[in-house]
Amino acid sequence: MSNEKDTNDPTADDPDEPPHGGVDDSSPAGNGEDATRGDPEPDDGPANEPGVDEVADSDGESAADPDDEDDPWDDGVVVDDDGFDGTDVVGEGPDGGRNGDAAEPADDGDIDELGSTVEVEGAEIEEDPDEDDLLGGLKIDTTAEIEIPDRLVDQVIGQEHARDVIIKAAKQRRHVMMIGSPGTGKSMLAKAMSELLPKEELQDVLVYHNPDDGNKPKVRTVPAGKGDQIVEAHREEARKRNQMRSLLMWIIIAVVLGYALIIVGQILVGIIAAGVVYLVFRYLNRGSDAMIPNLLVNNGDTKTAPFRDATGAHAGALLGDVRHDPFQSGGMETPSHDRVEAGAIHKANKGVLFIDEINTLDIRSQQHLMTAIQEGEFSITGQSERSSGAMVQTEPVPTDFVMIAAGNLDAMENMHPALRSRIKGYGYEVYMEDTIEDTPEMRRKYVRFIAQEVAKDGRLPEFSAEAVEEIILEAKRRSGRKGHLTLKMRNLGGMVRVAGDIARGEDAEMTTREHVLQAKGRSRSIEQQLADDYIERRKDYELQVSDGYVAGRVNGLAVMGEDSGIMLPVMAEVTPTQGGGQVIATGQLKEMAEESVQNVSAIIKKFSDENISEKDIHIQFIQTGQQGVDGDSASITVATAVISALENVGVDQSLAMTGSLSVRGDVLPVGGVTHKIEAAAKAGCDRVIIPAANEQDVMIEDEYEEMIEVIPVSHISEVLDIALEGEAEKDSLVSRLKSITGSALQDGNVSGPSNPSPQ
Repeated sequence: MSNEKDTNDPTADDPDEPPHGGVDDSSPAGNGEDATRGDPEPDDGPANEPGVDEVADSDGESAADPDDEDDPWDDGVVVDDDGFDGTDVVGEGPDGGRNGDAAEPADDGDIDELGSTVEVEGAEIEEDPDEDDLLGGLKIDTTAEIEIPDRLVDQVIGQEHARDVIIKAAKQRRHVMMIGSPGTGKSMLAKAMSELLPKEELQDVLVYHNPDDGNKPKVRTVPAGKGDQIVEAHREEARKRNQMRSLLMWIIIAVVLGYALIIVGQILVGIIAAGVVYLVFRYLNRGSDAMIPNLLVNNGDTKTAPFRDATGAHAGALLGDVRHDPFQSGGMETPSHDRVEAGAIHKANKGVLFIDEINTLDIRSQQHLMTAIQEGEFSITGQSERSSGAMVQTEPVPTDFVMIAAGNLDAMENMHPALRSRIKGYGYEVYMEDTIEDTPEMRRKYVRFIAQEVAKDGRLPEFSAEAVEEIILEAKRRSGRKGHLTLKMRNLGGMVRVAGDIARGEDAEMTTREHVLQAKGRSRSIEQQLADDYIERRKDYELQVSDGYVAGRVNGLAVMGEDSGIMLPVMAEVTPTQGGGQVIATGQLKEMAEESVQNVSAIIKKFSDENISEKDIHIQFIQTGQQGVDGDSASITVATAVISALENVGVDQSLAMTGSLSVRGDVLPVGGVTHKIEAAAKAGCDRVIIPAANEQDVMIEDEYEEMIEVIPVSHISEVLDIALEGEAEKDSLVSRLKSITGSALQDGNVSGPSNPSPQ
């Protein structure tokens, strides 16, 4: 293959454009045209040049004339090119569309306008809506009045930055990597991008038998829709040839049998000769059938740019494969070009290839994917080394796709660094937000989101205004932050569907607030169900203590999963040491939890009047299970338990607490505070201590507000003042702790970070 740079390469003059491996979009077919295509050189001629395609010219004839005796595809087949003349073939006009006639979809409105308004029928939007209006000033009775946008990109809720990137990337054909929590809209944005890409450049890919080397099939790309015509024309031509050969065969057989019977008088010899003639013609017919090309990629019926979801695809499904042929000799073998199968990277040509959890692809597949992105083409070969398909390798097949890779935060750790470099070098990296600011405009978009879910499902009753308000309240709670709404729309959509199913089961005309309240109970996560079960079991076995005072035992709080609070008792005991004082913590503690215990031990060492070098401090997290403890939200719980054990002072068992702790004694914010408070209420506690910085994040259900008192604190001394038993002992402990933890508390500046840590 020649290494000389193609002067027609559109990337030659634009260093910012990613290379497309010689696939030239400047020709009428959008694939490039080589004047020497009809006369291939045996070594490195254009016949074997990857990505070079035979295209139709303005006269409807192939640029490589099929009547040319030097054409490797010369089979006498003439294809009707109606519909593929100079005005319809793929070309790159002034606007990048078909001959410049197609407008770019990415120009339909500015990013600030897309999906930013909610259009309603028969309703109005208040100019200055009240802050407490959960509908954002939208005056509707049901979601049936909401008009849903046609394009997916306009249906995306929140993720304004990601939408902006997708629109720009579609216009410039850039790759995108989206990282964020599950259910935040990554796959929806990927599908939206396929709608924004121009569909006028779509191509069909054909694979032909190579008479020179059967294990190296030839590849040809044509405008979308023409592939079926070419294959049908070849089949019709093969059928005509077979008919002529069959007629000729029967004539010869008749002559042979007549000659053997009448002239020679040896009927057995005639029958044998006729059989030989029959087998010869049958073999010739097979050779004729082998000339029919294999339509590898068919975009004839594709209305938009292709979208291929290759999440979790094995190597063959992603990169293409060649089927194994058990009959490889004796004239019974299947031609190699008929066994070639396209992969997702080939079917996504001129479209979008979406791969979620990109880090789960094996390294070999990531390396091949990297090559396909860099070169814009990739040959198909057998993926199994033991298969006969491993001997077959096609000419390079176009892979000019836009790649959208997605995953969670851990996806970047196991992702091939070179693959990420190519995505970043030729595109964008986007972080998907978990929450968004709660504004009237966003509340109206959430109303539209519910209407979209109802329309998408097609079987749910419309939601009343009160039901919509309850779901928006749930979106506020699930955000975990005051003044924000959650963007984990898949989970929220699940509750919408459960509420609609309940209403449909009752044959209700619409979904009401009562149905949504029932859905909250029925759509509980596995973690929530387990947490409730743990609480009930502890009550049955008297492991839950909710009254009196006990030294060295504190009711801590934790979160299971993302939205389930659970009581987590912590016990501490001080014993004489037998080899130097140690702090020993048990309960499947993970790294962050172990570090928090060490931070607590620093406060204890400075606080205690006793020589703790002669004592061992044992800390036990009760019934943590196999998942263990991850995070430092139990820091104030551990500190209170140890101080209580050292001083032998009881801790109020009707009290629960959560909060991180600095080495200076400041109480720092944590995550999941709302779910932890509700867990304390379910467990029968009367009061709960939380960091003062988390006070704004508390959004508990109405049923729990009167069950439990929430006490915000800023310093460990406040925790001890509330939790420990007895005035005299408590006063001495608190005053001593204040005297050794510096001037932070006295100055009144002990507020923690504004954002809670993800505990």
